[in-house]
Amino acid sequence: MSRPASKAKTVFACAECGHSSPKWLGQCPSCRQWNTLHEEVALPEPRSGSGAPRGWGVAGSAKPVALREVEASAEDRILTGIGELDRVLGGGVVPGSLALLGGDPGIGKSTLLLAALDRLALADPARPILYVSGEESARQVKLRADRLGVTARNLQVLAETDATRVLHHAEAMKPAALAIDSIQTQYLPELQSAPGTVSQIREVAARMMAFAKTTETPTFLVGHVTKDGAIAGPRVLEHMVDTVLYFEGGGAHPYRVLRAHKNRFGSASEIGVFEMKAGGLVEVKNPSALFLAERPVDAPGSAVTAVLNGTRTVLVEVQALVAPTGFGTPRRTALGFDQARVALLAAVLEKKVGLELLQCDLFVNVAGGLQVDDPAADLATVAALASSFRDQPIPQRTLLLGEVGLAGEVRGVSQLEVRLAEAARLGFERAFVPAANARHAELPRGIALVGVETVADALDKLG
Repeated sequence: MSRPASKAKTVFACAECGHSSPKWLGQCPSCRQWNTLHEEVALPEPRSGSGAPRGWGVAGSAKPVALREVEASAEDRILTGIGELDRVLGGGVVPGSLALLGGDPGIGKSTLLLAALDRLALADPARPILYVSGEESARQVKLRADRLGVTARNLQVLAETDATRVLHHAEAMKPAALAIDSIQTQYLPELQSAPGTVSQIREVAARMMAFAKTTETPTFLVGHVTKDGAIAGPRVLEHMVDTVLYFEGGGAHPYRVLRAHKNRFGSASEIGVFEMKAGGLVEVKNPSALFLAERPVDAPGSAVTAVLNGTRTVLVEVQALVAPTGFGTPRRTALGFDQARVALLAAVLEKKVGLELLQCDLFVNVAGGLQVDDPAADLATVAALASSFRDQPIPQRTLLLGEVGLAGEVRGVSQLEVRLAEAARLGFERAFVPAANARHAELPRGIALVGVETVADALDKLG
């Protein structure tokens, strides 16, 4: 007599931290986030006596050892041949690393990944490179490869969504690198939930991570993003991987910014700049010149500052427009800059300098689509607002650096010499910097410093 089939057990898992609960809750008791619990089918327990956990093991039958006895050496980086990508990765790909690449649809994630895999394959023709496509057929991938000029003979493509089969092929091939496009399309047959759900993404990513660590295979995962710009799926996905890269830009801008939000092997604030053309993504070697190429001459409301992104210094143009409001409540709009920061700097100008901005609409834009979060851009933003309000242009080859405090003081910035060297290379002749920095700065040739202590002092010296 056969036993009746047991009913599948369901649990509710949190998309942020992965915490599971037997019943639905409005707030996760672990991470305290609201409306993050989603229903999923519980994972089947491994059969008793099997002696092995489900899926891949990261270290097999590992035993505890003293930390001082562990042999460690510097990781040998594998260069992808794309300089901007290698920069963001921290100098190249680390063997056994797991990288997650996210971005809006159509921004160029698959294009960049396919070009990088082609370079890796050409650099090591003796070993295969495996590209797994869960969204496109092999023919569609071939069409894109022809458009990008991909020529490597050892670049293999696999159109598959079953993660078990993907790992089986990867284990048999022993590729030099593995790419999954995308993680949301992969599923495990033993899980009864649909591809892209919390349980599927979490478990598939765990097995991909274990495969990468045990075989020392560099693995790339492409991730979809939600309407809020976050990578779809559980937040634990970003905690599991070694590197999280986001593609920013798109829309009307031809430029794409690849930014590292997490990197265990390098700087977590590095950026790479690309330009989208008909033949694919092209590296931008000198982003400072690119962002300043179309700067208007003698236009009020335009100021230039130097911001740091990891090890790179980029000169950007901050544009401001001050206009009388036509509504009861003045607007504070910012693109590429923190909107709350704009309101704070406007209040400083109102209180400490006497500019009557309270009844004006304020618009601030970072030209080129770059997102700026460096406080050293405060002084340039203040100067641009004052320039637009007074309708007086800022001298063309003038750089402004400094963090602005609520008392109207201009505070010091880090790595001033690096910022000034980039400005001098592009022909800037004068730099307004905090007085604390000006006392000890080593000047590059061709640029003069003007030390300022307050916002009012800086605007007076600007004229």
